[in-house]
Amino acid sequence: MKAGAGLFSALALFLLIGVVATQRVRPPKKPKPTRRPAPTRRPSVPQPAIPAQPEPQEPTDYPPPILGPPSVYPDCPRECTCSPSYPNSLNCENRNIRVIPVIPSRTHYLYLQNNYISEVTAEPFRNATEVRWVNLANNRIHRIDKQVFEKIPALLYLYAQKNQLNEVPSGLPASLEQLRLGRNRITKIPAGAFSKLQNLTLLDLYNNQLSDSDIGKNTFKDLKSLMQLNLARNTLKKMPAGVPNNLIQLFLDKNRIDDIPKDYFDGFTHLAFVRLNYNQLSDKGVPKAVFNVSTLLDLQLAHNQLASVPLFNGHLEHLHLNHNSIESINGTQLCPYSLHADLSDYSVVPRLRYLRLDGNHLNPPIPLDVIMCFRHLHSIVI
Repeated sequence: MKAGAGLFSALALFLLIGVVATQRVRPPKKPKPTRRPAPTRRPSVPQPAIPAQPEPQEPTDYPPPILGPPSVYPDCPRECTCSPSYPNSLNCENRNIRVIPVIPSRTHYLYLQNNYISEVTAEPFRNATEVRWVNLANNRIHRIDKQVFEKIPALLYLYAQKNQLNEVPSGLPASLEQLRLGRNRITKIPAGAFSKLQNLTLLDLYNNQLSDSDIGKNTFKDLKSLMQLNLARNTLKKMPAGVPNNLIQLFLDKNRIDDIPKDYFDGFTHLAFVRLNYNQLSDKGVPKAVFNVSTLLDLQLAHNQLASVPLFNGHLEHLHLNHNSIESINGTQLCPYSLHADLSDYSVVPRLRYLRLDGNHLNPPIPLDVIMCFRHLHSIVI
């Protein structure tokens, strides 16, 4: 009995040790997952370039036209307004118009300024034979058909400034009195462009690209009634040739003029206003008495290179000499009359009333002989 009990105890102890041993044995580590091989990159195939969208072309980049209110006139274009108070006027300005509408036959005054018109053709004017006034300013006009003027033979005023014209329009009607072509791109005046314009009083070619070769001695010869000629802001180096001697106003500011022929103003019978500001005039290019013109009232020579005051006539009233290189002024030399003469009669006293000398090399005070001579002086700027 004792032996069997001992055997049983030994067997139980053996089993207990086996259980403990199995609990202490660590489980085998799980194998680390193997990394997948990196996928091989396919060689990049260049994609076809997407063509750039073209820039919007005119007139698609313009705002839409503005339609006017319904009119009592059945012939009034929807892009315009027709007022019963002014039955002869057609108002189409500021309407974003690209094409000129058909003009009613009753129209005398046509307002088309501040639009996007690119060319003027004869078709809209087929029944508008009574038109007297056309305003085409501030558009995109690069061409005006000569047939247009055949449709409106009684035209008096043509305003086409601030456009894109490269030359003066041809076929202008003989009735024309005012022609405004400033702020274009004009480099050419066709031969005979002004040949019929004997009634023209105003010709404005301001701010174009005209040079000396574009103006011949016969360019203006037929303009017998011309009173104002504006050639400011071009590229002239010489005084324009063949200017009609009935002219009253001659504007030549902001050119490159450096010389005036001594007899240039001979023969002018009404010339009163001459503007030559912002040129390249020096004493060498200005004959001493070239401005001694009895009809001259206003002479502007500012922003040049003059070192002395040119002689002028006693009838001159306004003289602009600011921003030159003048270092001294001698009233005795400038005075059209002797300072010792009897000047109690104010009708013979020089009429100069305004004198501008600032921007030179002068210091106040004004010399006494200047004051003694020019007794009508109201304002002197120095």
